[in-house]
Amino acid sequence: MSMQTLKPYLAEHPFLQGMAERHIELLVGCASNVRFDEGQYIFREGDEANEFYFIRHGKLALEVFRPHKGGIVVQTLKAGDVVGWSWLIPPYFRHFDCRAVELTRAIVLDGTCMREKCNEDYQLGYEIMKRFAHVMEDELLALRLQLLDIYGGTT
Repeated sequence: MSMQTLKPYLAEHPFLQGMAERHIELLVGCASNVRFDEGQYIFREGDEANEFYFIRHGKLALEVFRPHKGGIVVQTLKAGDVVGWSWLIPPYFRHFDCRAVELTRAIVLDGTCMREKCNEDYQLGYEIMKRFAHVMEDELLALRLQLLDIYGGTT
């Protein structure tokens, strides 16, 4: 049985569209397939952040925990999205909870491996940082909308 590479799946993911083939080749060395069952937590706020995920199928919810009330969904992510930017910024800890809303299949990239590759190839590092800046902006906007929804009705 031959082993299939993840390169075609990475190359077609929207987050990596337009990225140089040589950079995608570098990413493949840090990548593997994962699966999450409905209700399974992928990570929790405060966990060490050493990976990020390209969602291939399914849905994930980013949540903020509220004492005595549980989690509030800040953002729902689906196929074509990426989750987990905390591997980029020291001290590498999670800022949200992330849970599978339904059966989800993804490609996970090892953050330690990625940091090494980005340090060796500054062009790759710049490309990754530019792309994750958009992910961070999307999360901030989603959080802002949640805050408006929660506090918008008070004067």
